[in-house]
Amino acid sequence: MKKRFFITGTDTDAGKTYFSTGVLKAAVRHGDRAFGLKPIAAGAEYIDGKLCNDDALAIQASGSIALAYEQINPVVLEEAIAPHIAAAHEGKLITSSRLEGYIKGSALLPHDFMIVEGAGGWRVPLNDRELLSDLAKSLGYPVILVVNMKLGCLNHALLTIESVIRDGLKVAGWVANQGKDTMACYEENLATLKHMIQAPLLGELSWMPDDNVASSEFDAIYHALS
Repeated sequence: MKKRFFITGTDTDAGKTYFSTGVLKAAVRHGDRAFGLKPIAAGAEYIDGKLCNDDALAIQASGSIALAYEQINPVVLEEAIAPHIAAAHEGKLITSSRLEGYIKGSALLPHDFMIVEGAGGWRVPLNDRELLSDLAKSLGYPVILVVNMKLGCLNHALLTIESVIRDGLKVAGWVANQGKDTMACYEENLATLKHMIQAPLLGELSWMPDDNVASSEFDAIYHALS
């Protein structure tokens, strides 16, 4: 059975790509045909004459199915600002239906595990009428929330979960991303989220220079999603 998930975060730099690449590598280690998509990315530079986003490149390198960069990241914008503003500066119009078409085209490829990583948080505008959450609703994939464990995360996490559920989507689970510095009262904040979020805590991610430690964390998350 194919496993497909939409990855969102509590805010920008919550650790979505760290999670996405880690869980993709875990899926590959366990024999899955796996790939990830970053349908829209703002913040890119030219590499060999092609505009590329670092997060999209990392996702491309983490799967086991060879896809062209343009399939991984069909809409790439140079400025690292809100996507709809960056698109306006470049004279482009981003629509949910266009992004959905790109994703569903790639989803036709034979695979076992697929993730679609959003941009920023849940309610990021695509244009003056549509939000990134409209794309997630159209896809209908279960949602995984990456919580940036820092001051303010309780409000951000609970509001995001509430919005996902209100949009009619299943929350497959959430992960607590600690980053390099552990927040004050981490355990108390984690306990509050575990009590108030009615979805499974898939795992706690810590910034670790030891790849073996990170791999074991993501292997456990992969098994929780299987």
